This record gives sequence, C-alpha cells and structure tokens, in this order.
Amino acid sequence: MLIRILKLLRVHQWLKNLMLFFPPFLGGTLVSDCLTFRSLIPFAAFCLTSSATYILNDLFDRENDRHHPEKSTRSIASGRVSVPSALLLVAVLLAFSVPAALNVSNSFFLMLAAYCVVSLAYSAQLKNIVLVDIFCISAGFLLRLEAGGAAYHVPISEWLFISVFLLSVFLSTGKRLAEKSHLGDAAHHHRKALAAYPKGFLQGTMYMTGGSVLVTYTMYVISRHSSLLLYTVPLCCFGLLRYILRVQSGKSGDPTESLTKDVPLFLLGAAWVSMVGWGIYGR
Repeated sequence: MLIRILKLLRVHQWLKNLMLFFPPFLGGTLVSDCLTFRSLIPFAAFCLTSSATYILNDLFDRENDRHHPEKSTRSIASGRVSVPSALLLVAVLLAFSVPAALNVSNSFFLMLAAYCVVSLAYSAQLKNIVLVDIFCISAGFLLRLEAGGAAYHVPISEWLFISVFLLSVFLSTGKRLAEKSHLGDAAHHHRKALAAYPKGFLQGTMYMTGGSVLVTYTMYVISRHSSLLLYTVPLCCFGLLRYILRVQSGKSGDPTESLTKDVPLFLLGAAWVSMVGWGIYGR
C-alpha cells in the first residue's frame, strides 16, 4: 500500500520544486537563509501541494489513462487505489500544506494558492486547449520561482524571470512533442490538444524558445558581472541541444525524467550548479 501511495504522490516530480531555491541560490543568500529546518517549510508545502494536484489530475484523467500504453498502470487508472481513497489523501495533503504555507508568509501562500488554481483548471479543462495547455505548465514553473522569491525575500530579476519563462515553454513544448510522437495516431484519444497541433508547429516552437532561452540566459549572466558565470553559457547551449536531441530521438520529454535518467544532462546539471555556486559563493 505504501508503494502505491508513493507512486500516487509522484515523489520524483518534487525535483521541480527545487525551483524555489533558485532565487536564494542565485541571489547569494542560500547559505545564510536556507540551511535551517524552518527554511525547508516552503519546499515541503509545495511538495505536498503539488502531489495533491497530481492526484487530482490522475482522477480527471483516469478514463483516458486506461487507454495509454504507459499511464494505464497508474494507481487510480488501474483501480489499485479507489477514488474515495485518493480524495481523502488529497484532503490530508492540503491539511498539512495550507497551514505550513500560511506560516511562511501571506505572499507565499498566495503563490501556492495560484499554483493550485492553475493546476486544477489545467486538469479539469485547460489541458485540452491548444497553446493554453503549454502556458499552464509554464505557469507552474514561474509560480515556483516567484514563490521562492517570496519565501526567502529575494527579488526576481527581469532577465531571470524571462529566462525561466522561456525555458519552461521550451520544456513544455518538448514534452508535448515527445507525447505526440510516441502516441502517433492515437494521440487524440489521450489528449485533445495533441491532435490539434499541426505538423511542425511544436518542433518549430521548441527551436524558437530554445534559442530565446540561450539569449536571455546570456543576458542574465552578463548582468551579474561574473566572468565564471559567463562560462556556464556553453553548458546552457549544450543542455538545450541535448534535450532537443533526446526528444527528436523518440525519448521522453518529461523534464524530471530527462534530468534524472539522461546521464549527460545529469552531469551537465551538476556542473552548472557547481560553477554557478563557485562563481557566487567562492569569492
């Protein structure tokens, strides 16, 4: 039963919530502000809330998931976890996350609440609307970024906001392109928006946003006036191209799976964190 619950929570997707630490990490306050137990409360609140939204998404998608070659094995779609049990788990998760978020700050709670609203709307209907589905996923990343800034009192720079926004659209588009390629003619049975994207649109959008990410990230590191950070631009370029190669080769476009299961991307991520960390904290 524990294994079923963990799968339902999608614990591996909590990796996305590390976005909350981007503002203090890049702002140079990670060591002073984020090494206490209390500093982990925002991350824990977002993890519990995101798991609740994943469960609700599985509830909305359970009929379509039963016809999916991989998602049919999910706990709710397969019938291993009942609908009432899933709803009870959602209530328990929110019962812990909401007070925790309020304990952080009102602005952080509002960001978390906005994330819930967007996720619920996405699961209920917006995922079936062309382009809106991609921007909803992107909004999730941006709200994590803003929530991190609110929780740790670090302002988000304009270039960082734009760079994260374009990166999230890039990754969302890649994920949709991989799904469309994998499902083929059966794509419309799983998600209506997939069938509505014309041939070449997702691919072109991925190329466009990928190039834009490289430009905006370059402008961000230049604005930081750090020569070491500038050397992370080639890492960014390699990472973008590696992800495109992965998607175009027929592999999963899921950001979490790409980072954890693709060795070059994992090593690249570790190298980026190390170089940025040294550039900011090694002085």
